[in-house]
Amino acid sequence: MLKTLFFVGVLSFSVFAAPFQNLPDSLFIKKFFNDKNCDQIIDKKVLSICYNYNAKSANYVYYKLDGKKVNTVNIKERPRFYDEKEIPRKYRSTYSDYTKNQYDMDRGHLAPHGSFDYDQKSLETTYSMANIIPQYKNINRHTWIKVERLERFIAKKIGTLNVMNGVVYDSKGKTIGRNKVAVPKAFWKMVWNRDHNYMRCFYYENIIGLDTKDDKLRDHEVDCAKLVP
Repeated sequence: MLKTLFFVGVLSFSVFAAPFQNLPDSLFIKKFFNDKNCDQIIDKKVLSICYNYNAKSANYVYYKLDGKKVNTVNIKERPRFYDEKEIPRKYRSTYSDYTKNQYDMDRGHLAPHGSFDYDQKSLETTYSMANIIPQYKNINRHTWIKVERLERFIAKKIGTLNVMNGVVYDSKGKTIGRNKVAVPKAFWKMVWNRDHNYMRCFYYENIIGLDTKDDKLRDHEVDCAKLVP
C-alpha cells in the first residue's frame, strides 16, 4: 500500500514547462548535448556523456532506463574504474586524481552502478572516469543515493525513464589531482517520461560536512525549466 501511495504521488507532475512541452525528446536532449555545451560527446551505447575538457569531467550524462532490466540481477562486485580512452590524454581524469584526498572512497557516479547492474558490460560502462565527479562523501552516500534509487523505482513502475544528469562548476572552484579535476559546485538529476506526463528534477549542492541526518528527496526538488540551457 505504501508503494502504491508513493507512486501516485510522484506522478502528479506536468512534464515540461513552456516552451519545451511540445518538443520531442530527441530535440530536448539536444538542448544539453550540442557543440556549444560539449567539448566532446561520448556515446557508450547505454549512456551518453557530454564532456568538459577544462573540468576534466562531464557537463551532462544522459541515459534511458528500461524498467524490465533494472533491479533484476543486481551484480554486487564492483568493476575497476578505467580512464576514458576516447578522450585525448591531456583532457582525461584518472583514478589517481581521486587518491590521497577526501574523494578517495567517493568517486561519484553520474550514471549509477545500481541502475546498470543487470549485466556486466553495461555495469562496466558506468566505471569510465568520464562518468565520475568528485562528490563529498556525505552527499554521495546519504543524499544523492536517494534520487538514484528513485529513478530505478519509477522505471520499474512505468516501463522506461529518461534520465539527464547535470554538473555545475565554479570557474574559481577548487581542483584535485595531477590533472586538476574540477570539484563541482553542485549537480542535479532530471527524470521524465512524456507518455506518463511525468517529470521531476533534483538539485544538490556539493558541500563538505553537510548534515544529512534529516535529508529528504523533496528538500532538493526544483523547477525543471530552470535547468534547461
